[in-house]
Amino acid sequence: MFDQTSIFALNTTNSLIGLAIYVLAVVALWRIFTKAGYPGWLAIIPIVNAIFLVKIAGFSGWMSLLYLIPIVNIVFHIIVAIRLGRAFGHGGFFSFFLLVVFWVIGYLIVGFSDDKYRPERI
Repeated sequence: MFDQTSIFALNTTNSLIGLAIYVLAVVALWRIFTKAGYPGWLAIIPIVNAIFLVKIAGFSGWMSLLYLIPIVNIVFHIIVAIRLGRAFGHGGFFSFFLLVVFWVIGYLIVGFSDDKYRPERI
């Protein structure tokens, strides 16, 4: 089977990959928040960044409580992603695939592109 060294190495590798994804997500969300007029440091705090992402998508911050309800959270995340993409001038295809399926890449594209935040497009 596996010895403890290989299990430790696998856990360390997975932890480093998870940390790298989290850092990329924070950098991308920092840029998105500053484009939308919010302080970028809010992207560092895990629950707070979800609340402000929902606000950027045009909903009340209280609507982020829908992320706590099973099945509803999946549908709500898709709606938030489509509205977030629309607020930055992207269509539904981009919003679904790059903000839901490949979310870190989509957030990096939205954050580092020249797109302006326009809440009236939502």
